[in-house]
Amino acid sequence: MSEKLDEIAVLIPCYNESQTIEKVVTDFRRELPEATVYVYDNNSTDGTDEIARKAGAVVRYERLQGKGNAVRSMFRDIDAKCYIMVDGDDTYPAESARKMADQILKNGADMVVGDRLSSTYFSENKRPFHNFGNTLVRGTINRLFATDINDIMTGYRAFSFGFVKTFPVLSKGFEIETEMSIHAADKNLHVANVIINYKDRPDGSESKLNTFSDGFKVLRTIFSLYRTYKPFGFFGIIALVLAVSGIGFMIPVLIDYFKTGMVGRFPTLIGSGFILVAAILSFFCGLILKTMTVKNRQDFEINLTRAEERYRDLLEK
Repeated sequence: MSEKLDEIAVLIPCYNESQTIEKVVTDFRRELPEATVYVYDNNSTDGTDEIARKAGAVVRYERLQGKGNAVRSMFRDIDAKCYIMVDGDDTYPAESARKMADQILKNGADMVVGDRLSSTYFSENKRPFHNFGNTLVRGTINRLFATDINDIMTGYRAFSFGFVKTFPVLSKGFEIETEMSIHAADKNLHVANVIINYKDRPDGSESKLNTFSDGFKVLRTIFSLYRTYKPFGFFGIIALVLAVSGIGFMIPVLIDYFKTGMVGRFPTLIGSGFILVAAILSFFCGLILKTMTVKNRQDFEINLTRAEERYRDLLEK
């Protein structure tokens, strides 16, 4: 944890970005001269750390591989009035950083999303499955969590002190952005969207994101977080499916009983009974877990208040 409160902290998690990191650090130092630029090197083997250091960044190291692990360390270590998180691949414009920071410092936003999808992303990004994946994830999360975040998976974001110090980082890799978006939606935080001009990676710079394996990780994260944040909806759907199935299997047995006065298919009757019991159990599991999520939100509000108190203490020092 830092001993000083930065005005603005630019956070750059990096893994083998030697071709672009110097430009990224230089651009953000030019656009935000009052900011401290932090590069968290994630086991690079191409000299990314030395290049960043020479460009004027504060370089630190995260040995656990994965972007989520680097972000966890950043959020724990650094105290700032405003945080700007950006990738080290020079795909996000430093020129938008001031506008994003102002949303935090002047307008009281908790998280600012650098919205690529409303500008140049679909024309600049040469990977069609990435375009499809971003659209799918955005639509899924906005529908499931009743929110309106324009770009769920963007790596260009700004955060308040309160958001950073109360956000539980659980993801290890690129799913971290999805987790941030769902957390903000669930906790009713103030999210602002700033449209940015996205540009594809320069020639020779390779993406660390695997379209299919990381895409499945993101979808699995959405599934897991929906179960965690919306347990009544999740288990309610399961309960409904089981109840319909159980009743469907039981109806022919009941018809035969009313016609003949005898139960001719005991295995079907017993099986449908177990299915209906499972439906009831699923329903009450969702009900109990919903109560626990309400308690979790109450605890979050307490933790947020404590974070704000600590923030005021740091301002007074």
